[in-house]
Amino acid sequence: MKKLTYKELRTLWFDFWREREHAIIASSSVVPENDASVLFTNSGMHPLVPFLMGEPHPSGKRVANIQMCIRTGDIDEVGNATHLTCFEMMGNWSMGDYFKYEKVRWSYEFLTDKKYLGIDPERIFTTCFEGDEVAPRDTESAKHWEACGIPKERIFFLPKSENWWQLPSGTGPCGPCSEMFMELKSGACGPECNPSCSCGRFVEIGNDVYMEFIIHAKDEKPVKAKQQNVDTGMGLERILCLSQGKKSVYETEIFAPAIEIIKNSAKLKELDGQNLFMARRIAEHVRAASVIIGDDVIPSNSGQGYVLRRLIRTTLRAAKSFDVWDNDAFIQLINFYVDFLGEFYSQLMQKREHIIKTFMDEVSKFEKTLSTGLREFEKVVKFLQGKELSGKTGFRLYETYGFPIELTTELCAEKGITINMDEYHQAREKHSKASQTAAVGAFKGGLADTSGMTTKLHTATHLLHSALREVFTTDLHQKGSNITPERLRFDFNLDHKMTPDEIKAVEDLVNQWISQKLDVGIKEVSLDDAKKMGAIGIFNNKYGDIVKIFTIGDISCEFCGGPHVSNTSELGSFKIQKEEAVSAGIRRIKAILG
Repeated sequence: MKKLTYKELRTLWFDFWREREHAIIASSSVVPENDASVLFTNSGMHPLVPFLMGEPHPSGKRVANIQMCIRTGDIDEVGNATHLTCFEMMGNWSMGDYFKYEKVRWSYEFLTDKKYLGIDPERIFTTCFEGDEVAPRDTESAKHWEACGIPKERIFFLPKSENWWQLPSGTGPCGPCSEMFMELKSGACGPECNPSCSCGRFVEIGNDVYMEFIIHAKDEKPVKAKQQNVDTGMGLERILCLSQGKKSVYETEIFAPAIEIIKNSAKLKELDGQNLFMARRIAEHVRAASVIIGDDVIPSNSGQGYVLRRLIRTTLRAAKSFDVWDNDAFIQLINFYVDFLGEFYSQLMQKREHIIKTFMDEVSKFEKTLSTGLREFEKVVKFLQGKELSGKTGFRLYETYGFPIELTTELCAEKGITINMDEYHQAREKHSKASQTAAVGAFKGGLADTSGMTTKLHTATHLLHSALREVFTTDLHQKGSNITPERLRFDFNLDHKMTPDEIKAVEDLVNQWISQKLDVGIKEVSLDDAKKMGAIGIFNNKYGDIVKIFTIGDISCEFCGGPHVSNTSELGSFKIQKEEAVSAGIRRIKAILG
């Protein structure tokens, strides 16, 4: 396999797809735009769902990018050789253009050709969908893999649990997968050994998803889609690690300098065992937190802010596990990641000081809480009956003081007592279900929901933006939004709390424009022409050289990729329900249509 640096791998990916007539598009924010069905952008295709469902993409039917992603399902595992919460996904898409024949051949070429990754073809294994009552056995993909030179004995048919993809919402485009694996060691662990086996023989290196079907409503069965799409994902960190022959992603240039900073701060000559685990956790979590803060999330007790808070607090606890630690090392780590990633994610460079301040403020807050929590632990243990700590108490220490269960377990062990882990997991599960129920209620809607009211509220958001800029200043800009069928939420920069008169002025302007029955238009123009038109928006680097512009009469002209009504007369009446602070200099409006 060809040895590549981080930058070389990025360049190789873009050059390969550019040569095959794909437009290169920018990475979207890790905070989904107008989609609250998930907390974070967790795959490259996530921001592209409207286009995979048939909406024309401004850059055409073939696009590729490297998307920064956040996944927190395995957050407790971070620190071992492979797990990450923040990672880059190399992706390419065909939206109603080529399909399985081209995609299999290009995947094989990128993996095995010496101009590209140069993996030994003898080490490539693939899997295809075995078929069920909804979709047939994917013999077509298997046939194309075989034509590339992969023998039948290295092509495995696996069930829906392994080789089927669909959105977490349970609706939208879906279809069978064909996954690619590299054999790390020869010899099967048994007669049933295959690429889905966890014996360590195989590592997944890519996944081609063929979106042949669509689910129109939750709990309905998939039906054939009008537009067939291809979605490919390859984890950059994993490919880089394999390319360099490293045992862990933490040994690549993405993390190695950060690990060195941590080692120096802890004044250790070597990192091994638990120290190495904690160092990796710190390095990974600081990277993830920097990226999340760079996309305007702040620590809080809910949603994305809660995940960010947990990352920072877990990082501090890991750092405090060392005998020696200087919190200034966090600043060094943030600066390293900003410098390393800033060439490709410019918002990190622009917000360097904000990232540092936000991170360090949370560190400072938790240091005080950590101290209080330790006192609470000592108080509980003092009156403990027997040698077992209640799992409910363990969870309360986590929920109230941010104590990871690992910390509570360590503290108990020092005092010769145990913790009831079954009770702890029950308490955590109960809390998790309650949180999920609340989240579903708060975030009902999302990308797959293009209902009439969601579409209306999306258009109303553009009117609100224009009204705010007219009442205050054209230096006012959108800082984030979230739309459900019940309401819109709009964040913007403003240095004071809006007065009742200012709120009424904004409402009156929006309702005036609604009553004027203004046409809503759409144009696809070059990025330069869009700027000349005065188009505004925080997503203006999202689609590349050709962008989609929505206009409302002559009062709004914005970059946007979402659904809209055709005339403002469809909106009804606009009412601001709440105006509040989000953080210093950032305000939030929640509004409805009647």
